[in-house]
Amino acid sequence: MTTLATASPRRHARWPRLPRGLGLALPALLLLGAFFVVPVALLLTRSVTEPVLGLQNYAELLATPTYAKIFYNTFLVAGLVTLISMIVAFPVAWALAIMPPLAARITFAVILLSMWTNLLARTYAWMVLLQQTGIINRTLMALGIIDAPLRLVNNLVGVTIGMVYIMLPFMILPLYGTIRRIDPGILQAAALCGATKMQALWRVLVPLALPGLASGGLMVFVMSLGYFVTPALLGGTSNMMLAELIAQQVQSLVNWGMGGAAAFVLLVVTLALYGVQLRLVGPAKGAQ
Repeated sequence: MTTLATASPRRHARWPRLPRGLGLALPALLLLGAFFVVPVALLLTRSVTEPVLGLQNYAELLATPTYAKIFYNTFLVAGLVTLISMIVAFPVAWALAIMPPLAARITFAVILLSMWTNLLARTYAWMVLLQQTGIINRTLMALGIIDAPLRLVNNLVGVTIGMVYIMLPFMILPLYGTIRRIDPGILQAAALCGATKMQALWRVLVPLALPGLASGGLMVFVMSLGYFVTPALLGGTSNMMLAELIAQQVQSLVNWGMGGAAAFVLLVVTLALYGVQLRLVGPAKGAQ
């Protein structure tokens, strides 16, 4: 009995205990590994092995003028969408934070309803609105602002307008969460110290809301880099973006090597941007 009692703890001591909470997270980690890590690793492998072993896909992707234009279109649209979303979302988030509860709930419901509406339906709606005979061009012509219809579809202008509308909720929500936690007494104190409304805005409110701006900006920029439906419908083939290139290489040309290289470049850019955000804003704030 003594031998068994002393041997049992030794036998159990060989098995290391899992850190607290890891057991609960283990199913999610296994799911993430099976459906994200493994496919990404396989895609990376194909990008350096097809058609032959080497980095020729990356060299062609970064050196060909056609692909360079696609990268330019992608980063230009993503940057414009992020900047415009920040400018539009900030006053909306501030209004949500200070308006009466009932009005805030109604406005919040409208914002969430726009997110829940089918993406394809929203994109087709913008195609109708932005076409040369659409309501936007007809209204501008009726008001005498323009003499001829503007070309708002099949170009990057239409892509930017459509994506700003789709991305706005993803900028408003983190901004609203950050601004809501700001003590209104801080702005009152700034006013008592002689700050004007603009000074209180730029020197007090905006710095305090920076974590929300960073989180929302990163989310919108990364999502814009990999967006497919809206650029494909509103931009056309002459204004292709990176997600369309990946889909074309894999689905139409069955060129998994080039498609994998483009996808891996997109992943590296995304991780680099997240690292920059953590560096500038901080781990705790960057995760808000």
